[in-house]
Amino acid sequence: MKREPQSATVSFSVKGQMVIPRWLRTEYDIHEGTRAHVEATKEGILLRPMTAKHVRSLRGSLKGSRAMEVLMNERNRDRDL
Repeated sequence: MKREPQSATVSFSVKGQMVIPRWLRTEYDIHEGTRAHVEATKEGILLRPMTAKHVRSLRGSLKGSRAMEVLMNERNRDRDL
C-alpha cells in the first residue's frame, strides 16, 4: 500500500537546530543519539539518518571492491609520514 507524501514545516533555533516531527522520527526509527549524514543537493539539504537498520543494510556492500586494501595502503602511508 502506497502512502501519500506528507510534509511539515519546521523552524530553526539560533544554533541551527530543528525538531523533526514525531511521525518522521517514528517512520525512520530515529531515537536520541541517532547520527545523520547531511548533504547539499540541487534541491536543498538532504538528511539521511544512520540507524542500526541502515548500517546492517550496508553489510557486504564493499565486497570485491578492494576497499580494505586501499584503506590499509592509506594507513601505512600515513604511518610513514
